[in-house]
Formats: sequence, structure tokens, C-alpha cells
Amino acid sequence: MSFNKRNKTLMALVLATLKVCIRALMIGIVVIYLSIWFITSTTIQLRVDSLFYTTISDLVPKESLLILLSEEMTPLRVTNEEISNFEIDWLESVTNVSLFDTRSLFGREIPGIESYHTQIAVAGSGTDITNLPMESPAPTDEQLKDQEFDHNQIDQANGDTGEGIDEIEKKSVYIYHSHSWEAFSPLIKNNDSDNPASTNEKVNVIAVGAKLKQELEKRGIGALQDKTDTTQALKEKNWSYNESYKLSREQVQTAISQNQNLNYLIDIHRDSQPKAITTKNIKGKDYARLFFIVGRENVNYDNNLAIAKELNAELEKNYPGISRGVFVKTKAEGNGVYNQDLTERAILLEFGGVENNLVELYNSIEAFADTFEDYYRKDAEKVNGD
Repeated sequence: MSFNKRNKTLMALVLATLKVCIRALMIGIVVIYLSIWFITSTTIQLRVDSLFYTTISDLVPKESLLILLSEEMTPLRVTNEEISNFEIDWLESVTNVSLFDTRSLFGREIPGIESYHTQIAVAGSGTDITNLPMESPAPTDEQLKDQEFDHNQIDQANGDTGEGIDEIEKKSVYIYHSHSWEAFSPLIKNNDSDNPASTNEKVNVIAVGAKLKQELEKRGIGALQDKTDTTQALKEKNWSYNESYKLSREQVQTAISQNQNLNYLIDIHRDSQPKAITTKNIKGKDYARLFFIVGRENVNYDNNLAIAKELNAELEKNYPGISRGVFVKTKAEGNGVYNQDLTERAILLEFGGVENNLVELYNSIEAFADTFEDYYRKDAEKVNGD
């Protein structure tokens, strides 16, 4: 009897301990998810320096793993380094998980973390993971109805009509807009959306592209702009918002096939961040800050990243603080290609944000045109020299 009684007491103690452990585990899980939700879904901002964050993510390169393994496995020594690298790359491509990037391990499991996947290749002034680029959603039909525009501001900003600029027969730059509906709040009087949209090319990013075309032609660089209303074109094809880059890809391929001189592709967007992040006063003049997006998942990634970095560096040299930096995206954070496989000179540029006005945007465009002209001339000399 005594033995059975001890067994029953021990069993009861084990069960009680298990209940306590399970209860503690459940409470812990709830606390973790509530904490993550509070951090990622409220106004709290984690002020984490972008360079530190990137350094932590890339702390241990792939080659280091091979070096460690080779200490015990002779076949994995330096003589087989290429084969070993291929095996690791294959693993990552299949699982979409990088062993040394915590974002890839938890990004799809923890709500809100996916917002921080974008890699900061070059951080502009004030850029960190709390103010990464934000894409705008597709506009609703209701949002586009009965819009009222600030024509006084539009007329004031467009005082320079571009008259007297000679038409340049050779077109080297193709300007287009995968999200042509992206508009600017100051130009729409009755806008009540945090992400203004419009099919009016005087108040959306088409106006930005038109100004860039004008500024490039002033500098003797031939440019061609596609003013396709992306919203309408997608509807006509019965395509979704997610297929906007598929649509613009058709436009780019058609343009290139018809004009072999089109070497530079510039896809112009605007960001969804507020004015405090997207505006910079430089020597008494307000500029809409710009930044570069480079798609990682295409064969021209290295070349296009190099161009973006070089242009960014020159912009910062002449207009300190005008750039928010250079960002790299994969398919996990967006399209990942952005038509940049079609040429080694493809640029995705985002000018300003939802609250910038045309004067600020045009100031930024002129600054970019000056910088691009210098790069264009040097690139042409290099090509001719080769």
C-alpha cells in the first residue's frame, strides 16, 4: 500500500509540474506575440542603425562555413570551394532561408518582420529599417472619382514649358512608370487617402517623368517617355495590380525593339513615407529626396547596383542629404527583377513621397539630371573607347 501510495503521489507531482510548464509556455508565447505586435504595428520605432543591422545579418559569410567544415572534412578544402559554394546556394534557393540572416528564418512567421527584409546597400542620411521604402497599393475606383486639382500650383511649377529645346533624334533614355497612378497629396484638393492616386498625368509620377525628359533634353540627352495609364491598361487586360511590372515589361521590350539606341531604362515611382522623411533643405532650397531600388534576382544585378551606387555617390557629393540611399529587393519584398534584366543600365528611381509638391520634386529632378549628365558623358566615352 505504501509503495502504491508513493507512485500515485509521484504521478500527481509529475502531472502538476507538466501543467505548470505548459501554462508557462503558453503564457510565454502569448507575451512574445503581443510584444512583436506592439513593436511592429504601433507608432513605436526601433532606432536600429542600418549599417549595424546589415552587419549582423551578414556577419558570417558562406565561405566561413566551408572553412569551418573543411577543418574536419578534407574534401571541402579550398580546392573544392566553388562546388561547396554551389551546394549552399542551392540549399538557400530551395528553402529560401539563409542560415546567417535571421530575417529569412523568421520573416514569414512573425507578423510585421517582413517589412524589414529590404537590404540597405547604401544608407542615406537618416535611413534605417524604420523608414524603408513603402509601396502604394493599387487605387480604388472610388478614390479616382471626382478629383479636384490645385491648378495654381501646377501652373506655377510648370512655368518653364521647355520651349526652344531642340528635339534630339537619337533617344538614349527610356522613361516609364510601372505604377503611373502614384500621385502627390498637395496637388489633389479633395484627397483623403494616405496613398494618393490619380490618372491625371499632371499630378502623378508621369509629371515627374515629363520634367526629367525635359531636363535631359536641355542637356543634349535624347529621352523617350511612355505615358501609359497603367491603371486603365491593367483593366483592359483584366490583369491585377501585381502584374503591373509584367505590363511595363511589355512596354520596355517594345520600345527597345523599335529603338536600338535605348540603353538607359528609368522607371519612376514615388514613396509612401511622409514629408519629414522625404524632404531635405539644401542651401535654402527644398528638395524631394530620392532613392534607388535595385532588383537582386536578375543577371544584371551587379552592373545595375554599381550604377546606382555611383550615381548616388555623385548626388550626395553635390547635394548632401538629397538621397535616402540604395536599396536591394528580392521577390520576397517585391518584384525582385523590375525589368532590370533587359539592360545593364536600368534604374528604378523613387522621387519624393506622398506629401511632396511639384516645386520640391522638380528641384530634385534638376539635381538628378545634372548628375546623370556627367555619368552619361563618361559612360559614352568609355563605350567609344572600348
